Amino acid sequence: MKAIQLINGFGFEELTLAELDIPKPGPQEVLIRMKAASLNYRDLVILNGLMPIEIKFPFIPLSDGAGEVVAVGQGVTRFQVGNRVACNLQQKFIAGSPKAEVLRDSLGGPLNGVAAEYVVLHEDGVVSIPDHLTWEEASTLPIAALTAWSMLMEYGSLQAGDTVLLQGTGGVSIFGLQFSVMAGARAIITSSSNAKLERAKALGAWQTINYSEVPDWDKAVLELTGSGVDHVLDVGGAATMGKSINALRVGGTLSMVGFLSGLTIPEYDVTGILQKAATVRGSQVGNRDHFEKMNRAIAHHRLHPVIDHVFPLNRIGEAFALLAEGKHYFGKIVVQI
Repeated sequence: MKAIQLINGFGFEELTLAELDIPKPGPQEVLIRMKAASLNYRDLVILNGLMPIEIKFPFIPLSDGAGEVVAVGQGVTRFQVGNRVACNLQQKFIAGSPKAEVLRDSLGGPLNGVAAEYVVLHEDGVVSIPDHLTWEEASTLPIAALTAWSMLMEYGSLQAGDTVLLQGTGGVSIFGLQFSVMAGARAIITSSSNAKLERAKALGAWQTINYSEVPDWDKAVLELTGSGVDHVLDVGGAATMGKSINALRVGGTLSMVGFLSGLTIPEYDVTGILQKAATVRGSQVGNRDHFEKMNRAIAHHRLHPVIDHVFPLNRIGEAFALLAEGKHYFGKIVVQI
């Protein structure tokens, strides 16, 4: 089978298209013929060797993928040959709250990922996908969609009439927009591109803010809402956290779901959290129960993920380069396998 590997170390130059043996499923494992995989900022950080986890080489990258079950091992009860499935990032995170021992078993680092024609996974780390989705659309669900769903719907208890602030037009934010609209909430979204903001309006955004033209976007949010938003999905991290807190209403929730501005500790006045009586929650994506609940909602509402670019597997370097640029895509970047 064909697979992408980092052979001896990190970096774009180490991405290699290799020929490997097709793995065989053991007890309670399924063999999946991968059809598509999607890229996340997490994958880029791991590719560049910046994630504080241990990687063993040669290493297969990418955390998100979808495909067809083509063989099952002894004792498998959740799936059968022919089922359409997606992989859960944290293979043992079935239900409840995150635990350290669960989070160590993550695809695409430290475990080998899904940038391969065939992957063997334990049946507990796999979920069925909605019938109306293409392989490419389904591949976007495990991290970006599930992060937005878990933070807003599960932990944030998003209600109709709530107001949500979303940063940028990457995968998590666009899923956050789609889920907010689905729930009857009002979404405010930021971007440095007016063209992207127009696309966000077409998806149902209530208000948009160009942060290049309005650097004090937190103050603009307060002006638009009068009292601040109920929820913020913060993808920026260190550079945006202070303004995100300021944009909250009293009693609002800030979900830290990304670190696009770097893996650094933010400096801000903690009195903002106290004055807002804010809840600040870090994201570890979501468990399998959340994933299955989200997929039922996606199927019911016939929601389609937003995909910007699709690359063949042998052009995965171009896909990573587009992701690294950060400004030239809307939604998700996908690799066909």
